Amino acid sequence: MMNNGGMDPRRLRLLAELARLGSMRAVADELHITTSTVSQQLAVLAQEAGAELIEPAGRRVRLTPAGHRLAGHAVTILAALQAARSDLDPAAEPAGSLRVAGFASAVRRALLPITATLVREHPRVRLLIAEHELVEAFELLVADAADLALVYDYNLAPAAFDPAVEAVSLWETPWALGVPEESAADGFADVRDSDWIVNSRNTADEDVVRTVASLEGFQPRVTHRADSLGLVRDMIVAGLGVALLPADGMVWPGVRLVPLRDPEVRLRSYAVHRRGRNAWPALALVLTLLADLTAAA
Repeated sequence: MMNNGGMDPRRLRLLAELARLGSMRAVADELHITTSTVSQQLAVLAQEAGAELIEPAGRRVRLTPAGHRLAGHAVTILAALQAARSDLDPAAEPAGSLRVAGFASAVRRALLPITATLVREHPRVRLLIAEHELVEAFELLVADAADLALVYDYNLAPAAFDPAVEAVSLWETPWALGVPEESAADGFADVRDSDWIVNSRNTADEDVVRTVASLEGFQPRVTHRADSLGLVRDMIVAGLGVALLPADGMVWPGVRLVPLRDPEVRLRSYAVHRRGRNAWPALALVLTLLADLTAAA
């Protein structure tokens, strides 16, 4: 039976960290406490919860099913407490480490330009940047392993955002059909017999390719998958296939971009955070800087 005294958020954090890091030693190192302290506090938490939370697994421990469930609740509870503290002082000087997960183009286009502003005007705010594709970034956000996700979708393959998050629109970029420079192709219909190169870590552009090809009456032959746009360009030049590429002024030597107008293909970018977190001054500041950068573009 659960202890009516409730559960200490500090102990809930230990459980959440154990679920994330996998060992008591790692939790102790992360939080700068002793392993025995972690063990003792988790034992108290088990008494508070009225359930066994961990069990032996060789020389280590692992979460029981009850431990996994409580760890999930712990993430939500700790996030709510953090949001509540921020709400008490929304005008505080922005400070802290902001964990950002985003796709490479967004990091270059949005985060790097505001870094100088943060260093110059808000030195207490630190960006911790990790390059991730859409699905990976969302997983980190939901697991509270990221504070902000820079993600994208296409107008022909819209993303479905979880109700627990809030998405702020940033910029849009037209995309085109990339073919070898010597190709005479003038649209999708002209490359119906070509091999296609799509993203290896996200299916959104493949969905777009299949949608447009279907409108032209054929099934695309998806043969190659690559994450780097630079590699995609090299593969097109090598004659391995055709692909979608951004048509926002970037130069792709050896590649000719064929505009797509009917239908038009556009990449849409978003800054996504968990609901209630934008009261945190550091996150609110970065969202404002991103919005200002987008408006000025």
